[in-house]
Amino acid sequence: MKKCVFINLLLLCFLYSDAQKTAAPIIDNYYTILRKSFNENNAYNTVGFVEKYWRIAGNTGFNETIYHIENILKQAGYVKEVKGETDGPLTYRIETRKMRRPTWEPVSSSLTIVGEKEPILQSSSNRNMIAINSASTPAEGETAEIVYVGKGSRAELEGKDLKGKIVFGETSVGTLFNNAIRKGALGVLGYSMPKYTQPEKNSHSIQFQNISYQDSVKQKWGIVLSYDAKEKLKAALAKGMVRVTVKVESKIFTSDELTIIANARGTMKPDERFVFSAHIQEPGANDNATGVGTLAEMARVTAGLIKEKKYSPQRTITFLWGDEIISTGRYIRDDSVRAKGIKWGLSLDMVGEDITKTGGSFLIEKMPDPSAIWTRGNDKHTEWGGDVLKESDMFPHYFNDFLLNRCRQQAKDNDWVVNANPFEGGSDHTPFLQAKIPGLLMWHFTDVFYHTDADRLNMVSAKEMKNVGVSALAAAYTLCAANENTSLALIDEVTKNAIDRLQVEFTLSNEAIQKGAAPEKEKHILEVWNNWYQGALARMIDINTAGTTDKITKKIDAAKQMISNKMLELTVTLAAK
Repeated sequence: MKKCVFINLLLLCFLYSDAQKTAAPIIDNYYTILRKSFNENNAYNTVGFVEKYWRIAGNTGFNETIYHIENILKQAGYVKEVKGETDGPLTYRIETRKMRRPTWEPVSSSLTIVGEKEPILQSSSNRNMIAINSASTPAEGETAEIVYVGKGSRAELEGKDLKGKIVFGETSVGTLFNNAIRKGALGVLGYSMPKYTQPEKNSHSIQFQNISYQDSVKQKWGIVLSYDAKEKLKAALAKGMVRVTVKVESKIFTSDELTIIANARGTMKPDERFVFSAHIQEPGANDNATGVGTLAEMARVTAGLIKEKKYSPQRTITFLWGDEIISTGRYIRDDSVRAKGIKWGLSLDMVGEDITKTGGSFLIEKMPDPSAIWTRGNDKHTEWGGDVLKESDMFPHYFNDFLLNRCRQQAKDNDWVVNANPFEGGSDHTPFLQAKIPGLLMWHFTDVFYHTDADRLNMVSAKEMKNVGVSALAAAYTLCAANENTSLALIDEVTKNAIDRLQVEFTLSNEAIQKGAAPEKEKHILEVWNNWYQGALARMIDINTAGTTDKITKKIDAAKQMISNKMLELTVTLAAK
């Protein structure tokens, strides 16, 4: 065993030799430049512009956001494409597509118990109260008796006369709508708030929800309730029959779906690219005006540094804003040649939270690695939650550790807290992974105001957006202009990450065995982590823009051997337990 440890130490010295001296300053320099160039006030002001709108694809707020981004790009020096991306080093385009269904936007609404002077809900203070796709009522509103149906199941609705009534249930407004409207209800009042939003404390919060769209003639409405409004209705019902007046004004109209894409074109390998994606739809400030604003400032900074000749991407850096998952997925699917050149994808979603107010933590959601199978130790799923994955779901790649290292490098000299969570899905990183492209998510969770109408500008931190923007750009700049020395330094980083992870897993497995776990099972966990890092290191052959070299190949081989030796050392120790 001592001999094995000695060999590891020798390899470690080899791994941290010349590359550390020659490549680390290259990466460090990006931070020096970016910290000076990234203006968090620009990002914050963009959030302020975007979050005032209620945004879904095709509506006024969504489209105004697209044009606002276009303005930022034009002022930064991006030129609108005429023939394509080859028009210049900095180009952008707006893609326009007819929508299959009408878009929607809220105007105003209120919910009042008949006999009371003041509404118990109104959109001036709860802009999420109108369910997406709700049609307008007559100007005077609709007044009718409430029928309470508990959780709103079909069984609970069975036998009840709902025709011409307003149905009230403690379930999602969409489920209630589907079950009640077919029985002749005028509309529905639904209450459903996850525990992590702390509804009894944040009693006026409402998460946006949607009802199904039927057609412009038959379409009805749904109102989403806060905890406070729900409790007031139940208290009134406890005293007898209750009638309410619901007023809804909304717009349902045909529109185009817009996507805006900007490119900082690579000078050596323009068809290889790093793609950033931030979705516009969703009405909040953190979700996802912060992603929009941060990415817009990143695009501005990139253009400025290129024009000032302070940075020259050899691979293309792409910035994309659109409809969540849909736009990113289409960008990958619509051009198979382009898709082959996408080497990394990174989603910015809820990246500017003031964690002192929201309770969230900055996170990198990792690509599927063994922590999504065995979630233990410091690895934790968020309250969003994730399925337990299988070994066949694994996606071995250096991108996980690489991006974490870049964020930790930014956090080293300030108080930024950087964490990670196992893969859960649900944002713009998933289309990349589905296409077998390395894809990660930068986000915050758990957020007590997630998807609620309390997610406004006062919940946003400009400093947080700067930390994210600087880290994300440092990652892209490193990979899009990497030379041999950069590659060697990054191999060193990932090797250290692998050794550290194996040691952590060994400690956890050792503790598990002491509590009665089977040694063979625990040994297998170490083996899976070893295999994952073996695969991740093998992928590092593609980092150098000039292609692989003997020195890179040898470095990877030595790193893989070192990790194998470490794994063997630890599993032998486990087997002896």
